[in-house]
Amino acid sequence: MGKGMRWDSKPLSLHYKHNHIFVKFGASILLLGLAFRLFSSDSIRISSVLEETHTPPLAEAEPKTESPVVFQPIQPPLSSVFPENGNHTSEIVAEKCDIFMGDWIADESGPAYTNESCHVIEVHQNCMRNGRPDSGYLYWRWNPRNCKLPRFNSERFLDVMRNKSWAFIGDSISRNHVQSLLCILSQVEQAIEVYHDEEYRSKRWHFPSHNFTLSVIWTPFLIKAAIFEDLNGVSSSEIQLYLDKIDEKWTEQYKYFDYAVIAGGKWFLKTAIYHENNNITGCHYCPGKNLTELGFDYAYRKALQLVLNFITSNDHKAFVFFRTTTPDHFENGEWFSGGNCNRTMPFKEGEVDMRDIDTIMRDIELEEAEKAVEIGSGNGVILKLLDTTRLSVLRPDGHPGPYRQFQPFAKDKNAKVQNDCLHWCLPGPIDSWNDLLMELVVNGEKYR
Repeated sequence: MGKGMRWDSKPLSLHYKHNHIFVKFGASILLLGLAFRLFSSDSIRISSVLEETHTPPLAEAEPKTESPVVFQPIQPPLSSVFPENGNHTSEIVAEKCDIFMGDWIADESGPAYTNESCHVIEVHQNCMRNGRPDSGYLYWRWNPRNCKLPRFNSERFLDVMRNKSWAFIGDSISRNHVQSLLCILSQVEQAIEVYHDEEYRSKRWHFPSHNFTLSVIWTPFLIKAAIFEDLNGVSSSEIQLYLDKIDEKWTEQYKYFDYAVIAGGKWFLKTAIYHENNNITGCHYCPGKNLTELGFDYAYRKALQLVLNFITSNDHKAFVFFRTTTPDHFENGEWFSGGNCNRTMPFKEGEVDMRDIDTIMRDIELEEAEKAVEIGSGNGVILKLLDTTRLSVLRPDGHPGPYRQFQPFAKDKNAKVQNDCLHWCLPGPIDSWNDLLMELVVNGEKYR
């Protein structure tokens, strides 16, 4: 097909009406010849068509109106691109989308549930009930840049999870996450709580209509630890952390789970004494103890290596997500020194940098997860990264702040109260983590 060739779809003018039959006959012969050439050719070039008719990626494509005489180029598969060689030949290079790179965009439809329609929200994350005055933080959704993220489909999720078991394993952020999932699913079926530990940190629920079991296991280090801290975070002694011993609280149950989301994180920043081979080998932030300062990064890497090795070498082949660290948004101090988070809008890309500590932790996570994914693939283990760090950095508006307590300013509008700038309001930004989870379970091969 010549580069200057163009089929005109406009009606013929009245001036040429008497030649109408001859034009139709000639066009038919030309079309027949062109079709024969296309089907008989060993290599079909569509460069001139691409120059004439630009088509957006499939994820953004508008419904097309059919033209009777213009040949449209074949649509590439989702997230595929033409090579940037200037020729735009029919050779297509498949490129998987990074679902964790994107922006928060305004969403007038709002959340899938409210604090009134969901009854499992813990008091500290029930921001609306506690009197948070603004609601704009509810009307944003995560939008990957080069692919489309469907909304969470509760009915389909429960159908896929029929007769299966899922566990969230980690610290209180994992508990925050599982509550979000419970709230979303409650719009289809209410779960029945069937177990909780003495402190109500570990729980289990059952969805009887689908025989689906959902658990959260509180193990903030994922490895063995002796913790001397009350529910308000006040410590009576240093944490004793055993870097070569995994926490059996979750490993003994692991064989019963079809799916798991595992995460470490902020607890490794606390003062701790490190044990290896039944000896004290060092610590993190223990002045006056005459111990070697090994640093939290040393312990975190050791812990992740132990945990990921357990998963990749296990005879039980669960579908496992490793979730990256969760950033906090304390400003003007920390949680114990008057820090707050009063912002009411998301950041845009480039307006905020990841904090050094979060960068260090996430780098360790990416390095160790990459090695584990390769090992696991050779052993029949499905291990995927749930990289929520960067998208969460952009949401300083999504935390309870002072509204971790009920009506904190009811008696004194200038009251000094402790802020929570780490956990997430429910509903809130954390709900998008479940959009990502479902998409990776259902269509995971589309993403890198």
